[in-house]
Amino acid sequence: MKDKDLSIVIPIYNEEESIPELLEWIFRVVDASKIDTEILLIDDGSVDDSWAIIKKQAVKDERIAGYRFNRNYGKSAALQTGFDHSNGKVVITMDADLQDSPDEIPELLSIINELNLDVVSGWKKKRHDPLSKTIPSKFFNWVTRKVSGIRLHDFNCGLKAYSREVVKNIQVYGEMHRYIPLIAKWNGYNKIGEKVVEHRARKYGNTKYGMKRFITGFLDLLSVTFVSRFKKNPMHFFGVFGTLSFLGGFFITIWVIGEKLYRQYHQMERRDVVDQPLFFLALVALIVGMQLFLAGFIAEMMIQVNQKKGDYLISERTKD
Repeated sequence: MKDKDLSIVIPIYNEEESIPELLEWIFRVVDASKIDTEILLIDDGSVDDSWAIIKKQAVKDERIAGYRFNRNYGKSAALQTGFDHSNGKVVITMDADLQDSPDEIPELLSIINELNLDVVSGWKKKRHDPLSKTIPSKFFNWVTRKVSGIRLHDFNCGLKAYSREVVKNIQVYGEMHRYIPLIAKWNGYNKIGEKVVEHRARKYGNTKYGMKRFITGFLDLLSVTFVSRFKKNPMHFFGVFGTLSFLGGFFITIWVIGEKLYRQYHQMERRDVVDQPLFFLALVALIVGMQLFLAGFIAEMMIQVNQKKGDYLISERTKD
């Protein structure tokens, strides 16, 4: 299929009212800017008439492609499906609830192309959300900045732009869509920018997100950080903690035994080694240390067995 200047990926879950208005707005913007565009609508198992509307819109305009899941798999799965089927040199993601403004599209496209960035993340600087949502979001973003080292104000913003190379070489799964900039960084795409974008009040329906996403969000952050840093060398994690635990248990054991021998030699009052709680603490540390070390060793062997040619990305070459 012919390459496009832009692919717009929109996950949809029960947004039947907003889809026609959103598409009309997008086409008005891209047509005015003469941007060769395709729109990929991913129906994430909607139970309303979203899919029927998507099919109807796809018949009206060949630039629209729809994909439907048989059930609700989540936003990450929808985005990954859109990335896999996109043909644009630049890919923009946005939500379907009309809170993201399509008027931002030309400038996001321009920033990626002119500044040669890998990712541009939207920043909803002025939000139309209640305090119960904005305060946890600010705390969440602060923690993510500290852990990831990426200086973005709004990791949760659905309005983002990516170069094609990024979306074709990363995998988004689970609930990792919040951390696509972090996933991109750990895959070598370090040119990450930010743009202040308009945030509009929700016009139709109710929000699909509650407090649960902030709780699971921190767990996802730990997961993506761990996997990104140690997936190629798990021994660096398990081996270090296993060695520290084993050595700690070993030296405590030596000290306990040495103390008993010293007291016995000098005919001082003494207790049996097995009567001391410290001995059992040392024994646990030894066992845990061995288990962690063996876990790292097994993980390293699994990586060696499953290592594929071409698993590492070549970004440039001198000749074909």
